[in-house]
Amino acid sequence: MMNDLRMAVLDANLELVRRGLVHDTWGNASGIDRERGLIAIKPSGIAYEVMKPGDMTIVALDSGEAVEGDYRPSSDTPTHLALYRAFKTIGGVVHTHSLYATAWSQANRDLPALGTTHADQFHGAVPCTRKLRPSEIREDYEQNTGRVIVERFRKLDPMQIPAVLAASHGPFAWGATPAEAVVNADVLEHVARLASETLRIAPRAPSMQKALLDKHFFRKHGPSARYGQNRVKNERSPR
Repeated sequence: MMNDLRMAVLDANLELVRRGLVHDTWGNASGIDRERGLIAIKPSGIAYEVMKPGDMTIVALDSGEAVEGDYRPSSDTPTHLALYRAFKTIGGVVHTHSLYATAWSQANRDLPALGTTHADQFHGAVPCTRKLRPSEIREDYEQNTGRVIVERFRKLDPMQIPAVLAASHGPFAWGATPAEAVVNADVLEHVARLASETLRIAPRAPSMQKALLDKHFFRKHGPSARYGQNRVKNERSPR
């Protein structure tokens, strides 16, 4: 089972590279085995091109201790752990320093929902956290990064807005699986670029209408979703 999780996490990390969402070693992906209470995560500072499934480090969800693997886990592991502990339905987390989403993080601004491209993936603005206090930076910095993300989502549904902008830092995204978390990070980068271009053209462009936001989000997500094809192919009636 852990071998499957390690492979899924390796694939997610490599997909971040393929999609141009990470530079050098600045990024990481993880996945969780909820039954065992273990996560697999990219090792710290290891180049993507040389990583193998067995290089993924296994960390205990409750204690945060590395329990298996030859390498130290990513320095962002405490942030990932905070998200897994708070958001019980997520199965994968990714962190990148992708260009446009990171620019919004550095601007300390929520990413507004300006159009249907955004609404297809996020049910509202992608929030930016508050800045960390000096004491939160000095001690338990990575864990406190996770705490302010959880704090920001106190009144938000993390499965309807599966991403966040950590102030002055960069984006985190999550999903039901590591692969889904990568997709959400990729869409986040795209809509961050769209918003940047929209506001360059029209600096006072308003957020989209709520009715249109709801229409586009819920036609792809939730129990009434009708986008795409049925998973089970229906038998055709003889003519």
